[in-house]
Amino acid sequence: QVQLVESGGGLVQPGGSLRLSCAASGFTFRKYAMNWYRQAPGKERELVAGIESTDGPTNYGDSVKGRFTISRDNAKNTVYLQMSSLKPEDTAVYYCNARYRSVTYYWGQGTQVTVSS
Repeated sequence: QVQLVESGGGLVQPGGSLRLSCAASGFTFRKYAMNWYRQAPGKERELVAGIESTDGPTNYGDSVKGRFTISRDNAKNTVYLQMSSLKPEDTAVYYCNARYRSVTYYWGQGTQVTVSS
């Protein structure tokens, strides 16, 4: 079965850091672009970051540029999101997804990130 399983979320103080992981199985991970989205209460789901299957080109939402870094390890079928200088407005459920030729195929269940003192 296809699975995308996020982990690494939790409670962190403003200015702190977290590293999220998304472990993939059941499909050819290396052929898919991987993305992180987030959704906070009362807000629309937004793109956080994306990385192409070539493990080169990346893109980021404006609100996280300079603070977050996406990376992938195709040998481990895992995509990561390193988050630094966290702000309360980063609080959200973070989801990973997989795309092939710009079409979304799979979603994970999400992991909660809460930034609060």
